[in-house]
Amino acid sequence: MLRIEGVHTYYGAIEALKGVDLSVETGEIVTLIGANGAGKSTLLMTICGSQRARRGRIELEGRDITRLPTHEIVRHGIAQSPEGRRIFPRMTVIENLQLGSLTGNPAHFERNLERVLSLFPRLKERKDQRGGTLSGGEQQMLALGRALMSEPRLLLLDEPSLGLAPMIVKQIFEIIRTINREDKVTIFLVEQNAFHALKLASRGYVMVNGRITLQGTGAELLANPEVRAAYLEGGH
Repeated sequence: MLRIEGVHTYYGAIEALKGVDLSVETGEIVTLIGANGAGKSTLLMTICGSQRARRGRIELEGRDITRLPTHEIVRHGIAQSPEGRRIFPRMTVIENLQLGSLTGNPAHFERNLERVLSLFPRLKERKDQRGGTLSGGEQQMLALGRALMSEPRLLLLDEPSLGLAPMIVKQIFEIIRTINREDKVTIFLVEQNAFHALKLASRGYVMVNGRITLQGTGAELLANPEVRAAYLEGGH
């Protein structure tokens, strides 16, 4: 579904991505792990066109999207739940979800809304509440729900567990699994929580300083001594 070949992305003269090669097949959950500043979020922004690749190629289902504007990329079936949630704090839960639906099929709005509220019952309870008054976990649910309202075929998730309590993290990862299995949404997951991400993913990549340094199945990377030493030692 997604093919990234030799992508180089810069911030001015600083090279943030240094020839990234990566793929996500239809129906998979693929995770990208790495430390802060490794380039993970930059890769997601580059896929969405909000940071342009200076060299390389990005394909979605065989179509070159490297130079497309962001609004066109979204219309081709990609949605992102960004790091830090970035909900609209003064808008209600329902209004946030309505904004997420703008690139979807208007005829499917009620069906999609019902599905999102069934995945996130807490949002149903708070549908008329302003987004800024929600807890961190509820805001993450809202960010995920808003992305799903566009009916994506490929969902990009940037640090969905960031800053959340362990019980909420477990709940969020279970919902991600459900979205993949029941809604048939392909997922590319960027995470610092390597343990949960690799347990969930069919395949994974490790990024260090803008380069992919390791790849394999989730189980292979969980067992890899380098991965364990860098990301798993000292607890999950």
